[in-house]
Amino acid sequence: MATTYPGPQGSIAMDGGLIFNDMREVRDKVEELKAIGYDGIYSFEGSSDGFMPFVVAAEHTQTQTLCTQVAIAFARNPLTLAYQANDLQMLSEGRFILGLGTQAQQNIEKRFSMPWGKPVTRMRDMIGAIRAIQHTWQTGERLNYVGEYYRHTKMQPMFSPKPNPYGPPPIMLGAIGKPMTRTAGELADWFVVIPFSTDKFVRENTLPALSEGLEKSGRSWSDLKIAAQCMIATGADERSYAEALARTKYQIAFYGSTPIYAKALEAEGWGDLHPTLRQMTRENRWMEMGQLITDEMCERFAVVGEPKDIGPKLVERFGPWVDRLSIMTTYRLDPEVASQIVSDVRTLTAGRGS
Repeated sequence: MATTYPGPQGSIAMDGGLIFNDMREVRDKVEELKAIGYDGIYSFEGSSDGFMPFVVAAEHTQTQTLCTQVAIAFARNPLTLAYQANDLQMLSEGRFILGLGTQAQQNIEKRFSMPWGKPVTRMRDMIGAIRAIQHTWQTGERLNYVGEYYRHTKMQPMFSPKPNPYGPPPIMLGAIGKPMTRTAGELADWFVVIPFSTDKFVRENTLPALSEGLEKSGRSWSDLKIAAQCMIATGADERSYAEALARTKYQIAFYGSTPIYAKALEAEGWGDLHPTLRQMTRENRWMEMGQLITDEMCERFAVVGEPKDIGPKLVERFGPWVDRLSIMTTYRLDPEVASQIVSDVRTLTAGRGS
């Protein structure tokens, strides 16, 4: 049923990251993101929980969409995810998106001490279980979900939340490989393109795989929205720009050292870099890795330039295919620079598709 991707409608919604070192900083960070003008706020599950900050953010925002980009699905089970998503959907009055991703096998087994399995089958099972649980909460019908990995057949009234007046939150799925991307096209409400993807990779791999998933489930492009995460390197002055460029190159190297992301390097003709980066991680040479990323590589995997150039470059790269765009940096982006970028993107995509 899926036809040729028609492209998004309306201006690109811009999302800022709720990145912090201390939970006590969250409220001030939320206020900063609001002042910049972001349409949404995303959480990154790195050194902190991806859901907890949104308890604060939901109470101190009125219009911003809140999205986990992404919560580590296999570190949890469907019921805990359903509870957390339901609570945040209620608290935010319908502004929450449950973004899920798999993480790598070693992280699941060795960092989270959780079981691994066939990731595509497990994710399909997890989404099915979450939706079955949500359906029971909304309708009162008996819960009877039995899958390959998850089994949920008991939900007493005292453990069942009242029907959510805003409905279950949409589910977003992040992926890079074709099998998981097809699954997103088949099952998800949103798909998020990870930051280690070039526009070439999206055109040649991501969009065709999403289309296959949509066709398999009898859905069309109107049933799926696309978000993207994008690394940018910019600065208000020469010193901040140099720092941003160095940190972005290190981030690209980190992604490139991870086996699951090697296919993005291969698509650009730099596949032979992955084994070198991988070996450097084994030798604990983390800080040297960024030196192997050339300016050309940085330009392909990130958007680089002066603040005035970033907005137009983002629109040129992402305008034809994204509904939401999340700005990602591993350095502090000056709020005035961020505000200019958000304003430029909004102005340049106003009336898009009409």
